[in-house]
Amino acid sequence: MLESKSLSILSEALGHLEQGFVNLPELENNIDIDALRKVMLAVADKMKDNYPYFHPFYAGQMLKPPHPIARLAYMLAVWLNPNNHALDGGRASSEMEKEAVANIAGMFGWDDFLGHLSSGGTMANLEALWVAGKLNPGKLVVASEQSHYTHHRISEVLGLKYKAVPCDRKARMNVDALEGLLKEGNVGTVVVTLGTTGIGSIDPLPEILNLREKYDFRVHVDSAYGGYFTLIGNLNQHGRKAFDAIPEVDSIVVDPHKHGLQPYGCGCVLFKDPGVGRFYKHDSPYTYFSSTELHLGEISLECSRAGASAVALWATQQLLPMDKKGEFALNLEKSRSAALDLFKRLSNDARFKMIVEPDLDIVIWVIKAKTASQISELSQKMFDLAAQKNLHLALFNLPSELLDDSWQDIEMDEDSVVCLRSCLMKPEHLDWMDQIWNVLDEVAERALDK
Repeated sequence: MLESKSLSILSEALGHLEQGFVNLPELENNIDIDALRKVMLAVADKMKDNYPYFHPFYAGQMLKPPHPIARLAYMLAVWLNPNNHALDGGRASSEMEKEAVANIAGMFGWDDFLGHLSSGGTMANLEALWVAGKLNPGKLVVASEQSHYTHHRISEVLGLKYKAVPCDRKARMNVDALEGLLKEGNVGTVVVTLGTTGIGSIDPLPEILNLREKYDFRVHVDSAYGGYFTLIGNLNQHGRKAFDAIPEVDSIVVDPHKHGLQPYGCGCVLFKDPGVGRFYKHDSPYTYFSSTELHLGEISLECSRAGASAVALWATQQLLPMDKKGEFALNLEKSRSAALDLFKRLSNDARFKMIVEPDLDIVIWVIKAKTASQISELSQKMFDLAAQKNLHLALFNLPSELLDDSWQDIEMDEDSVVCLRSCLMKPEHLDWMDQIWNVLDEVAERALDK
């Protein structure tokens, strides 16, 4: 069940790595193997208390297993434990990071940029909004009501004013509502989400860029979840237009540890204008003197960072280049196809009611009932019953204002409704859709059984 054949390559690679240090005096490693084995088996027992995130029957939260090459490269790097802050602590891994980040920037059409990896999307977004605040002091940061909750929190940490923009019925930023805020004249940065972590919706980036021509604000794209989808060929028209407009924005965040096949934590922030590096300038009495080359710590708010993340990402890009017709992109297309397949099956089944057609690979639906509270109860019931069959879904609390006119026959006795949600992140989800559907069909019947 858990892939292990590749472990033999790790042993071979370790021997190869060790050849780089043969001129050192011999170092004796006194390891109590029996003690290690005892603790590791205890760890394995503890780790059994997890959902099967690696399996296609896990179709709930945003958890995608790392590719074997990423696992192996990360583990190999840990034997040296490089730190990608200063070149002293991570010479090779820093160069690998620069190359890997350049590949990500190239995916978005940028050749001249400033960027680096981070511990995750939250830190990457924090840096983007920190720079935005430096460039537009005292002005508002705005994002859609369906954007990630950390944008509000980050703004508070940075002392920036923040305001949420209402969404339309497809959970995308409402452009008219945004323009209403822009007319007040105090918006410095608009965060555009491609796609939201709740529904996977894609904000209308081209229309927002048109507003920038009139109102002059900074555009930051949070594509922590959806960024890699720019490579795929089966986006809807709305999504294709949004991703094609990314080269015109000011900053971008994408998380390789989501759809980039990487272990946690690996985020990435990119700035179109390399000149924003001036905001990072600081003095260190000991850190930046081993080389006249750029140290990644000189363009990052974080200090120590795992060089192993850069090594794993670089290795993955070597094996699976980010080409639009390559294996990486085609596998990502399968995730989108799986979502469209599930959406079609649910839409054609009278027991279910859909929320929105998916923009990416997240599907939201409910079992039909007369009231919102009954729907919420059925969602919880189906969630529990599916888990008993080893199919793991997620729940999503949807505000009633996002429900369209087709809900008029349902009594909204609550301000929100609990929906079922599936992130179909694995390419295997497409091949497993019949098995997944068989379980959904069975547990829906049981949930509706009075």
